[in-house]
Amino acid sequence: MAPGEHLRVPTPTGEHLRVPTPTGEHLRVPTPTGEHLRVPTPTGEHLRVLFDATAIPADRGGVGRYVESVVAELVLAGVPLAVVCQPRDRAWFEAAGVTRVIEIAGWGGRASGRLLWEQLALPGIARRAGARAIHSPHYTFPVFTRRARIVTVHDLTFFSAPEVHGLMKRVFFRSWIRAAKLARATVVTPSQTTADEYVRVTGAPATRVFAAPLGYDSSVFHPPTPAEVERFEASLERPVPAGWIAFLGTLEPRKNVSALVRGYVGATKARPPAERPALLIAGGAGWDETVAGTVSEALEAGFDIRMLGYLPLEKVRSLLGGSLLTAYPSLGEGFGLPVLEAMACGSCVLTTRRLSLPEVGGAAVSYTDVDSASIAEALARLLDSPSERAELGLAGRSRAARFTWAACAARHVLAYRSALGLPGSATASDTPGMAGDSREETA
Repeated sequence: MAPGEHLRVPTPTGEHLRVPTPTGEHLRVPTPTGEHLRVPTPTGEHLRVLFDATAIPADRGGVGRYVESVVAELVLAGVPLAVVCQPRDRAWFEAAGVTRVIEIAGWGGRASGRLLWEQLALPGIARRAGARAIHSPHYTFPVFTRRARIVTVHDLTFFSAPEVHGLMKRVFFRSWIRAAKLARATVVTPSQTTADEYVRVTGAPATRVFAAPLGYDSSVFHPPTPAEVERFEASLERPVPAGWIAFLGTLEPRKNVSALVRGYVGATKARPPAERPALLIAGGAGWDETVAGTVSEALEAGFDIRMLGYLPLEKVRSLLGGSLLTAYPSLGEGFGLPVLEAMACGSCVLTTRRLSLPEVGGAAVSYTDVDSASIAEALARLLDSPSERAELGLAGRSRAARFTWAACAARHVLAYRSALGLPGSATASDTPGMAGDSREETA
C-alpha cells in the first residue's frame, strides 16, 4: 500500500472509516477482548500470498463464510492476494476486489481429484502468480513447495472428541494436523482455545500459531424486523403459534442434535400441545445417523419438530432472531460461529462449556451440560423466564459486536508476515490473549 492510500478501520457502530496510513506504520484494530492489536500495514510486494479457496462448497457453511469474509477484509487492508477457486466462485472474488483470480481446471475441480491437484499443480500456480506464500484454509496443504505455508486448522476435536468422527475422517485430519507441525507451517486457528489445543497435541511452538477469532457480517446478522419474521413464519409448512426454539448447524454427531431433541421433549412435555414451541432444526445434511430416528419418535409422540435443511442466509436471520431462544448443545467446537451469529441477531443462546464455546459466549449466553436431562432443565428454565431471555439477548448483541472480520483479517496479516519472516511481524505470544476476558467471565 503506497503512501496516500487508505485503510478501512472498523468503528463501534460496525461501519468503517477510510484512514490514510503510510506504509510501514501500524494500524490499531479492536479485538474481541476490547483491547487493540497493533498491526504493521501491508508491505506491498513483500506480502504476496496465494489463497487457495478451492475447497469451499457451493453452500456457504461456516468455512465458506470464513474464507469469503477474510479474503474481502484482506483486500480492503491492501494485502496483494491472488485467489485460486472453483469456476463458480470466480465472479464473487472478482467483485470482492481480488485483482488476480485463477480458476481451478479439469480434474482438479472434482472432489476426488482436488487433493492430488493440491500437491501437483498448486505449487506451480503459486510460482507463476509470483506468490511468496500459500494460504491453505482447510487443513490440507501442498507438501512439496519452497513457498511459505499458512494453514488454517479449524478444530482439534479429531483428538479431543474422536468418538464423534468416523475412523477414516479421524485418521485423515489427524494426519494433516500433525503434518502442518512437521512441515513447520504457520498455523491459524479460529480461537485461542484451538490454538492452545494445537500446541498441546502437536508440540508445535506457540510462536508459529496465531489465533484469529472469527467475525460476522453485520449487514446479514442483526435483529430481524417484525415483517421479516412474519415472512419467515409464512414460508413454513404450517404456523408456529407458540413460537420456536432454533438450532443451526450441520447434522453431525458432535452437534449433539439427538440429545437436543430429547431435551426439547423433556422440557415441553408438561405443556399443553397448543402452548409448546416448535423445534426448528436448520443446517446441511450430515452423517449423524441417530437424528432421524430420534426426531421420528418425537413426532409420533405429538411434538412439533421440523427439519428445515440448508437455509439461505436471508432466512437465517429470522430463524435465529425470531426465535424464543437458540440451542446449540455442541460436544466441542473450534470456534462456534452459529453461537456468534445467533447473538448478533439478538437471540438468547443456550450452549455448552466445551472447548471454545465460552470464549465466544462469555457471560452473554446460558450454559448447559451435554446430556438430554441437563438440556431439558436448561430449556425449561429459559422458556419460563422471558426476562432472562431478553437480558441475554441484549447482552449477546453487545458481546457479538466485539468480533469483527477486520480484526480476524488483521491476525492473518500477522501470520503472513511471520511466515515470510518480515521485519516488525508479531508472534502469537506477542499479542494479548484473545480469550482472556471471556474465560474470566465464565469461571
